[in-house]
Formats: sequence, C-alpha cells, structure tokens
Amino acid sequence: MKPFLLLILLGVFAQSALAQTLPSKVYSWNKAPVVKYTGYEDRTLVEGTTRDFNDFSVHGITLFADQPELPTQIVDDEILVIVKEGELTVTLGEKTKTLGPGSVVLVMPGDAHRFANKSRKSVTYFVMRYTSKEVPDLDLTQLAGQSFWVDWKEVPYKPHDKGGIRRIFDQATVMCKRFEMHVTTLNPGLWSHPPHTHRAAEILLLIENTAQESIDGVLHPAEVGDIIFLEANVPHGIQNTGSKPCTYFAFQFE
Repeated sequence: MKPFLLLILLGVFAQSALAQTLPSKVYSWNKAPVVKYTGYEDRTLVEGTTRDFNDFSVHGITLFADQPELPTQIVDDEILVIVKEGELTVTLGEKTKTLGPGSVVLVMPGDAHRFANKSRKSVTYFVMRYTSKEVPDLDLTQLAGQSFWVDWKEVPYKPHDKGGIRRIFDQATVMCKRFEMHVTTLNPGLWSHPPHTHRAAEILLLIENTAQESIDGVLHPAEVGDIIFLEANVPHGIQNTGSKPCTYFAFQFE
C-alpha cells in the first residue's frame, strides 16, 4: 500500500517512541524536512509532546492536482486544518465544501471526514493533531457530529487601533478544556501587547508579511508559514517588523 494511503487510512502521523517535550521557539516552514510521495508531499514542522498533550504535531501537506479521491477517515485524535494555499474540498459526514486560504476545519475524534483536491492546482494546508493527556478512553460512537469548518470569506474583519481582528471560534472540544482561535492584523512597527504569560499554550501562524516574536526575552524572526509555539507560562509578545501590516493566526489551547 502506498505511504499516503497508509497515512490517510490510519489517520496517524508517526511519532518517535522517545518523543521530546517541544521547546518554545519559531519552527521554520522553509527549513522543515519534506518527504515527497506520488501525488503529495509532507512537511514536518512540529512533533513532540507538550504540557497538556501527547502526540502533538503540525505538518504541512501539499496535495498535487489530478489525484484520485481518497477514502473517508475516522480517527481517535483531534485534528485542526488551516488552508495555506489553493482550494481544499472537505467532507464532514454528509456535508461537503470547498475552502480557500485562511479557512479552518476542526475534526473531532470519531467523526467521518475526507480531504481532497478537486482543483487543477496544488493545495497546501497545515494539519495539527493532538491528544489530551487527561482525556479517558473515548466511545467514538458518542462523539459524532461535532466537527465543523469556518470559511475565511465568511469571517468578519473588525478594525481596531493596532490593525484588526477576525474571531474564528472559542469553545471547549473533546481534547481541550478551551480552544480559542482568532486572526490578528498588526500595523507596521507595532507590538501586539507587551510580553506576558498565560496558562494556556499558544501557537502563532504567520500568513502575511514578517514579524518577530519575543520568547522569554529573546527575539526570533518569523516569516510566512512559520509556526511559533509558546508553551504555558512562557513570556512572549509579537512585533510587526515589516513596512506593511502583518497577519497571523493565534490560538490558545489547554
């Protein structure tokens, strides 16, 4: 069986038996290792464990055009997808929608789902997968129907004095006591806020222009596609270092 079919059917990204706790830092899109297969490529951005999660990973998947549709999956971890480039066709249960860049999909354990590229161009998307250390054995048959998508084109933009914000969602999930996601646009030269800490871990995903992240007092540059992982209670803050507004996803989870 082809490696990609194994990936889809099993719904698992391989993890090392000696998975390490993830350090808070910028994980570069351009420097991430890429494995190419027939019809797709897999870029490993983040893999390890965190304070609250086992088997935590972020991958960048590119599906090439004109590939056969793959089978429906049902998995026992939670999956977050963010479309980076192109159009991703998503099926959740009996519903199907084609989503463009910036759109988000949250898949709960036990929900039938399928991702496909039905366009004439490649589609690239981020896939974050995680399992809570506190969640007991799950009866997947009782969890069906909680998955959803958020179409970027349908999320209102609300300006403020530093730029603007798009609210994506804020709720409890199967694997998270609270999972909050928004997208910030930050004007040139500004800090989003002074360095601060909070109990929830946080990920920032830069989708437009450049920035730098202060992590425990050290500045780290970030570019489009980079993942900034911030563990619980690590001091941090982000600044726009470019001449134009920068835009990034920010999500907190615990």
